[in-house]
Order: sequence, then C-alpha cells, then structure tokens
Amino acid sequence: MSILAAIAVLAVLIVVHELGHFMAARLQGIYANRFSLGFGPVIWKYQGPETEYAVRAFPLGGFVGFPDDDPDSDIPPEDPNLLRNRPILDRAIVISAGVIANLVFAYFLLVAQVGTVGIPGFNQPGVLIPQVVAESSAVASEAGIKPKDVILSVNGQELGKGLKATDSLKKAIQNSANKPIELEVKRDGQPLLIKLTPEPGADQKGKIGVQLAPNGELVRERADSFVQILGVAAEEYQRIALLTVQGFGQLISNFGETAGQVAGPVKIVEIGADIARSDAASLFQFAALISINLAIINILPLPALDGGQLAFLVIEGVRGKPLPTEIQQNIMQTGLVLLLGLGIFLIVRDTANLVWVQNLLQ
Repeated sequence: MSILAAIAVLAVLIVVHELGHFMAARLQGIYANRFSLGFGPVIWKYQGPETEYAVRAFPLGGFVGFPDDDPDSDIPPEDPNLLRNRPILDRAIVISAGVIANLVFAYFLLVAQVGTVGIPGFNQPGVLIPQVVAESSAVASEAGIKPKDVILSVNGQELGKGLKATDSLKKAIQNSANKPIELEVKRDGQPLLIKLTPEPGADQKGKIGVQLAPNGELVRERADSFVQILGVAAEEYQRIALLTVQGFGQLISNFGETAGQVAGPVKIVEIGADIARSDAASLFQFAALISINLAIINILPLPALDGGQLAFLVIEGVRGKPLPTEIQQNIMQTGLVLLLGLGIFLIVRDTANLVWVQNLLQ
C-alpha cells in the first residue's frame, strides 16, 4: 500500500502539471486533442468529444498534444484557435501553465498539511551540537564548544526553533569567514558567551568544525486560525523552495560530486513509500517537495522541457519570426530522446540499488 501511495503521489503531480497546460489552452479557446499520462505505447485511452485521454507505458511524465501538425486533423491550417497561430503571449501562458500549476499545488498541499496534521517541528529553541571535530585546528574545539551544547543566538540574534534555526546558524557561520562572531550557548542549563572566528573552507565559506541539529523533540505544530495556516504554509513553502533551488545550484556548479544524487521515478517512489510507512502525514510535504522540483526542472531551458519551448518563443520574439519548423522539431526530438534515455538510465540504476534486488543478486 505504501508503494501504491507513493506512485499515486507522483501520478497526481504529473496530472496537475499537464492539467495546467490543458486548462490554459482550453480557457483561451485553443484546441488540445491529446492528454497523456506517460509516454510510449497506450495502455488505456478514452476518446472525448475533442480530446483523447490516455495512460501510456513509460511513467516518465506526460504531455498535452495539439492538432497543429496532426496530419489526420480536419482543422484548417489557418484556424486562429490552433496554438501555433496564437500570439506569443497566449502560447507562453499555455507553455508555462504546467510549472505554475505545480508551484501553486505545492502551496495548497502545505496548507492542507498545516490545517490537518500540522508541520513537523522541534519544541525547543536553539541548535544542538551533537559532535565537535576533535582536530587541533578546529575552531569550535579551540573556542571551548562541547558536544550537547545548545546555541541560542548569534551576535545577539535569536535563532528560533527547528530547521529554520539550523539554517540560520549555518548561514551566519558561512557568511563570517575570518570575521569574529559571538555565540550565546546553553550548557547544562547555564548560559555562556563564546567568541570565535570561522575559518574559510575550500569554497571560501566559513566553518567551525561542528555538526548541527535541531534542538528538542520532534512534534507536529498545527495553526490556530486560517490566517495562521496560510502564513505557516507560506514559510514552509519558502524554505522548501529555497533548499530546492540551492540543490539545483550545487548540481550545476559541482556536477561531478552531486550527479549521483539525482533520483529517478523508482528512487522517488522508494522514498515516498518509506515516508508512507513511517509517517504517512508527511506525504503532504513530500508531494510539495516533488511538485516544486518538477516545476524547476521543467522551466530549465532544455529541449523537450517547457523551458526549452519558452526559449523558442524568446528567439521568435527577438527575430520577429519563429525558427524553421524542421529545426525546432529536430531539437525537440533530440531532447526527448536524451530525456527518455536519462529516465531509463535512472530507472535501471535505482532499481538495481533497491534492497530486495541487491539481496536477489547476492
């Protein structure tokens, strides 16, 4: 059941994305003749009055099809309701609507979580220090910081609670390379002040040689009013979105070391299934995270993705006319092949790394 729940989450997010494209077209009176979940051979389909709805064999995404270049379409080529005949702005709305749908849906998922089961949080202020690096050059060790210390503030600024506090402390340390900072520390219930100067690492960001962890016990925090629900959901949304963007930034800037962390559908389902088994309420947060990731991936200016199609529109706006159809098709087909190839590679790799597969091969 947990695996089915994870698959359902992924399927819903794909449907939401494609529904964004579909509704943006329909609401503008633009023809859309296909709505597909997945790629490849058709497993199931239903022919509506204007649109064919289908589920296909390879669950690597989905697509909305338009009759613009369909040889079997009986719509005149000059019909103003064909997507290609619409102004650039109308087409941009259709292309970007999937990304917008995923971003909006992620927020409402968090609103639902805050309003029903609550957001996981920690009940004590400050940041716990589980471990101090015991090297002679470690800044924290030299300054007298010890394991189980709790850092409450930096330069007089309180850190607050939970992951937000951990992020704030980490950022303060990283931004203070070769600059002295003052930490308010609680040790065995007693407060003390410790001054130290973070040393620059290989990336020139400050470090002091400690591990950081949220302080206190994990609890679920529920909002007391609808306005508070919206506010808490917005804060969590901002935190997840920022971490996601930072993750993509690290992938691009340090591809060699981070490429192995890229997950495909199998790995996403495995993680989702683990969450469903251990804490089903966190599926809201998991779905919001994946939804934001889908949005960011799709807006990248790469062939076969929404960002690639938007790039074509930008080129068309600059040139005053679109690129030749043959060039666009070749670029998009090449991108689609590469995307499907990457998807298949990730599926094979992640499947081979599953525990039960590893046990089977031993």
